[in-house]
Amino acid sequence: MFPTVEQSVPAHLISDALVPVTVTVCLNYDARDPLAVHMVFPTAVSLDGACVTWTFARALLDSGLHTPSGEGDVHIWPYDRTHTMVELRSAEGVALLRFASGRLRHFLLHSYATVPAESESRALDIDSGLAALLGEARDWQD
Repeated sequence: MFPTVEQSVPAHLISDALVPVTVTVCLNYDARDPLAVHMVFPTAVSLDGACVTWTFARALLDSGLHTPSGEGDVHIWPYDRTHTMVELRSAEGVALLRFASGRLRHFLLHSYATVPAESESRALDIDSGLAALLGEARDWQD
């Protein structure tokens, strides 16, 4: 059994609407994928009515609590003393969310209790991953 951490976290979706929109996002961490966190958005806020999951480095979330971080599709930075901004970019557009930093720190603390940062590489199942890749390569050649 591989441990997981799951936490629901409210966020304010920043838009030009007069009334702020609050979205409850589910943060997930799975020890089988020790370098990543998953941010799952409910169907109510997706363009196609399906749950949307963003996956990015746990280290990015950690560093973004202290300093502007990220390249590409995910950017995270401290907004003020108590809030953190998360910007998600896709072909469909940009989503900007404001989280309570304490909630994100709480999630990270639990994820680090599950797999400490210095143990991430040991928690990776590299042998199984390589075997799967090599098996797929062999199947492709046959």
